Amino acid sequence: MKTQIPTEVYLAFLGRTIDIHWDRHAILMLTAWFVLVPAGVIAIRFFKPLPAPYGIARGTGRFDRNLLWWTIHWTFLYTAIALSLAGMTVALVVSKGFSGSLHAVFGVATVIFGCIQIVSAWLRGTHGGKHGAHSDPSDQSTWHGDHYDMTPRRRWFEAYHKTGGYFTLAMAIATATTGLQQLWIDAVAFFIVAILGALLVVAVVLEGLGYRQDTYRSVYGNHPDHPFNKAREHL
Repeated sequence: MKTQIPTEVYLAFLGRTIDIHWDRHAILMLTAWFVLVPAGVIAIRFFKPLPAPYGIARGTGRFDRNLLWWTIHWTFLYTAIALSLAGMTVALVVSKGFSGSLHAVFGVATVIFGCIQIVSAWLRGTHGGKHGAHSDPSDQSTWHGDHYDMTPRRRWFEAYHKTGGYFTLAMAIATATTGLQQLWIDAVAFFIVAILGALLVVAVVLEGLGYRQDTYRSVYGNHPDHPFNKAREHL
């Protein structure tokens, strides 16, 4: 049974009935999940700097070429989640609750998993390394950190955060697809197909040109004495 889509809603706090523009909801969510999130993923996957012996120097600015990938990643993803929460809240208000449609199920699940991505990032552990905020560059005993030492905490964070991120993107595609089934908008359908095709081409080209760098070596360096480099010396 096809879900009835409301076209207007009475808002008591405004004291009047307003028209619902679902195309604006679609634009908001598409911007979040098909522009900001993919751009954030592309940035962190392909824009990291070439490894140096001891990685990215302390004091490197967030908008410096060597850290811009990280700035884009977290800024775009936080913005995407904020837009998604706003879009979901508006949809729930104007629909007068959870509709129970496939689009609503996938949509809420996407936002929830997106929020979990943020929470998982908060739990990733300490940084460490020669250029860590609390490290003495001349004393290697002070370089310890969850990321630098690749502790189990960091390994499990990366295992979930990377896999969960791609899973959440798949959920976003399912949300968009079921949304179009409820309300077909030519421009939205064209945009989704175009952006997914463009992302595939960009990812393949950047991968083929060798732009993807190992995160650990890019951040901490390719010197063989670094803990995770030692652990992978057979690779």
